Amino acid sequence: MSTTPTPADQEFAGRTALITGGASGIGLALAHRLAAGGASVVVADYDEANARKAVADLESAGAKAAAVAMDVTDAASVEAGVRFAVDTFGALHLAVNNAGIGGPSSPTGEYGIEDWNRVVATNLSGVFYSMRYELPAIVAAGGGAVVNMSSILGTNGFAGSPAYVAAKHGVVGLTKTAALEYAAQNVRVNAVGPGFIDTPLLRNTDGAARDRLVSLHPAGRLGRAEEVAELTAFLLSDRASFIHGSYHLVDGGYSAS
Repeated sequence: MSTTPTPADQEFAGRTALITGGASGIGLALAHRLAAGGASVVVADYDEANARKAVADLESAGAKAAAVAMDVTDAASVEAGVRFAVDTFGALHLAVNNAGIGGPSSPTGEYGIEDWNRVVATNLSGVFYSMRYELPAIVAAGGGAVVNMSSILGTNGFAGSPAYVAAKHGVVGLTKTAALEYAAQNVRVNAVGPGFIDTPLLRNTDGAARDRLVSLHPAGRLGRAEEVAELTAFLLSDRASFIHGSYHLVDGGYSAS
């Protein structure tokens, strides 16, 4: 067997990747990273207009891409999105379950029930619904890989964010369970835990709050979406062929302290 590595611009050639929340932030950076590696990319997002814009940008760079509206809190919408990916490009090999929301800040004893339900529905149930339909499609394609986007708050607590923290911890457990179930079917499932990343979600944060977030990272800055995309791309690639059911932090040292 050849040990010559596949060039970076060909490592995903012939593979289709579905990215939820793919129209902005980490998802958009990852769409460009996978497309640069030769993947056909399906940008799935609640905001269909932004998904179409993302696809136009990818296509202008020579990539094969398609947009689909997807509400990850609705199992039927997710099922339709996965079917769209298979119908459009012939198979599904790679998936990144990245769609998520932050939710309001409030102590657990005061947290709104509706807020809890909304955050958990998006950040945890949305990952389950996505894998529920992605995994059979990937098995049918002969195997592949899934990365679920957790957070540093999948291993740490954070005052005022009970729903987000609970959901992201849940994503890690769900990832490990699916990895055990599908390893023998040539499907790898892993999770990534970003620190606080400089994405549109944080750009409206006031100066003092942003400075506080920066101070939590020994690296002295927020992360970049492209840094998360690079780790995620590695986990999706054949270079990570013996990595199953693990949770990888990209957090500027946040969790080391």
